[in-house]
Amino acid sequence: MRGFAVAPGVIVPAAAIETRAVRASGPGGQNVNKVASKILLRVDVGLIEGLGQEARQRLQSLAGARLDSDGRLLIGSQRFRDQPRNLEDAREKLRELIVRALHRPKQRRATRASAAAHEARLERKHRDARKKRQRRGAAEDW
Repeated sequence: MRGFAVAPGVIVPAAAIETRAVRASGPGGQNVNKVASKILLRVDVGLIEGLGQEARQRLQSLAGARLDSDGRLLIGSQRFRDQPRNLEDAREKLRELIVRALHRPKQRRATRASAAAHEARLERKHRDARKKRQRRGAAEDW
């Protein structure tokens, strides 16, 4: 298998990818018992070229349980009944994951509600509480 470009300057080299074809699970009739159409890609995250340290850490974080102890990412595909389409699907999943890792999340800034917004919220709460008290009626109604 040859490597491929994910984004400008980011390349997954062929040396980083290990491909295996196995039998898929689920329905498929007799075909599922004799054809290895499911694809498993094992990608060494450390060998992806053009990926900065921050993006590499984000990729590892996004990968979660799909990352093994050796730092390799496992991606599988069994959506289709034939191997080439599953291979392309697995590569697309890898591409999407790397593109998500390249995107730096926006830094959150702590903000406070304005005094007017705070007062309006409290007034709404008091109004709703009054409304609910009126619905209850007097104790002698029981």
